[in-house]
Amino acid sequence: MDKDELKGKAKDVAGRVERQAGEWTGSEEHQTKGTVKQVAGKIQNAFGKTKDAMKDQADGVRRRDEEARREDGERRKTA
Repeated sequence: MDKDELKGKAKDVAGRVERQAGEWTGSEEHQTKGTVKQVAGKIQNAFGKTKDAMKDQADGVRRRDEEARREDGERRKTA
């Protein structure tokens, strides 16, 4: 899990709390700030997930490349 995922989730939850508190108290300002914080958290969380997915993809490509090189080297030794 990427640090942006964690920070984003924390912002999302904090925004939800602030928005809900604003609803309970009738404060449109807190409702709006909470909603904005929620959206920012969701975006940061999605960014973290995307970074994780890209890293996993790159690791897979690197691993397949290393395996292919190793197999090629073994084939050359036996040829």
